[in-house]
Amino acid sequence: MLKITPYLGILVIIVSVAGLWFPLLGYFLLLVFATLLITSVFRGRWFCGNLCPRGSFNDFWVGQITRNRKIPAILRSFWVRVPLFLLMMGFMGYRLLSTQGLINQIGMVFVIMCLATTTIALLAGASISPRTWCTFCPMGTVQNLIGGHKYQLQVEGSKCIECNKCEKSCPMQLDVHTSTIKPDCIKCGRCITACPTKALSFKA
Repeated sequence: MLKITPYLGILVIIVSVAGLWFPLLGYFLLLVFATLLITSVFRGRWFCGNLCPRGSFNDFWVGQITRNRKIPAILRSFWVRVPLFLLMMGFMGYRLLSTQGLINQIGMVFVIMCLATTTIALLAGASISPRTWCTFCPMGTVQNLIGGHKYQLQVEGSKCIECNKCEKSCPMQLDVHTSTIKPDCIKCGRCITACPTKALSFKA
């Protein structure tokens, strides 16, 4: 992860709370959307593990109160993720159309969406695992579909001693040391740091 990653979570609080009084803060989400879409073309879900304010919020804030349970496999299913994406985008589109183009009202739509999803992320993260929301996050799903096969984690089998330290460090609870493609890997690099034999690396 980047050096600034642990501090980005504060942006979620600013937009979700202060945005109720200053709706223009909601437009910050457009910058987030644009950045994650651009980076996903080259590095898949790299944004999630390095620049996502909610990801930082989940890891370093929600992580302090989580119960650290296994994330249910059903939440990773596209039968859950795609309908959720369509539902949220449809709802947001409907709300945007009802604003009649008023700048403050458009900003408030983004603020409410941020507040609602942050609440879900907080509840899911506290009751299960910090990155529970990230397994079915609509924006994470989009990045998965666009560039999930890019910048893949590589395992050098001859060096791997199957200590499972990489998997214990993975916030997404992935099977890190296998050679399968991991489209939901958020490229945070924690597994690489945890590996005692330097068997892991990313390949563009």
